[in-house]
Amino acid sequence: MRNFLGVIVVIQGLGGFVARVFFDTEFGLLRRWFDIPTPAYLAIAAAGVALLIWSDHDRQNKEN
Repeated sequence: MRNFLGVIVVIQGLGGFVARVFFDTEFGLLRRWFDIPTPAYLAIAAAGVALLIWSDHDRQNKEN
């Protein structure tokens, strides 16, 4: 489940950042709920990557 959420968060973060910087528009569900500054989208994407790494690390520990 963490993998799925991590991927969604990365897509929302990177999509929101790219849409604002290169296309001067909004992207994703976060824009509907919050007014987020552009650099915060990169932090959201980084949180998604951290979630993916945490999930992968947890899965490797369970296999051992």
